[in-house]
Amino acid sequence: MNVLVTGGAGYVGSALLPVLDEEAHEIRVLDDFSLSSPRNLLDAPAVEFVRGDVRDEERVREAMAGIDAVIHLAAITGAAQTHDIREETFDVNLGGTETVLRAAEDAGVDRVVLASSCNVYGETYETDLDESSPTDPGNPYAESKLAAEDACFDADVETVALRLATNYGWSPGVRFNLVVNSFVFRATMGEPLTVYGDGRNWRPFLHVQDTARAFAAALHWPEGRYNVGEGNYRIEDIAAAVADAVGTEVETDYLEDEDPGPSYSVTFDRMADREFVPEYSLHDGITDLSNRFDGPAN
Repeated sequence: MNVLVTGGAGYVGSALLPVLDEEAHEIRVLDDFSLSSPRNLLDAPAVEFVRGDVRDEERVREAMAGIDAVIHLAAITGAAQTHDIREETFDVNLGGTETVLRAAEDAGVDRVVLASSCNVYGETYETDLDESSPTDPGNPYAESKLAAEDACFDADVETVALRLATNYGWSPGVRFNLVVNSFVFRATMGEPLTVYGDGRNWRPFLHVQDTARAFAAALHWPEGRYNVGEGNYRIEDIAAAVADAVGTEVETDYLEDEDPGPSYSVTFDRMADREFVPEYSLHDGITDLSNRFDGPAN
């Protein structure tokens, strides 16, 4: 296929491009580097690059010409910080998606694969949430992602929405404002880990390389919403897994008076029905990341 990847220079995008290249897709990237960096593409396969914002109708239409499928990653991420930038978050995450959808419809694009989030389920403290479970987004990021899903399914283009687990692990555009990546970096530097609340809140996780594989696979999945992750873990379990993988004593500070953020535990049955199996266990992904920091991983 001719595949357009919006936000292709970001954390997930920089992991995705080699996967699409291995599958012999022709790749075009749309990115303005506002939330990424050109260095994330230094070792990327050859791609056609269009520099532009997903809210810029003219640039998006230019990037959409001749495209069969769009993998729409471009977004403002970091749920907690979006409370302070609500208007901008909706402008990019929803407004940008609407711009992409209009261009896709007019260009006759067959399919859009949307990067959504399990964050849309909100602070439920329930387990076994599936794609039909009620949603209750508790921050502008999650609200905008749910609105983007609705916009996609209202458009005249086939849509697969991947409700992603929290990502972690190494990619060329690795981020350190994600809980696992932050914990591994701090542990390898000999710094204490900080857990907000009592550490009992649930969160699904997925290695970024498996996320990349899921997006490539979803180009061929039936239309619909899919929870995508490797497993559900309590934050206290993540801290323990990091200490185990790093192989040194790690101090963990619990700030029980602080808001721990949302808690949700989801099922991945629809994903499994597509015979998609993540390759990285949590321990393997943490160990790999620790080794890249030259920490004393086992």
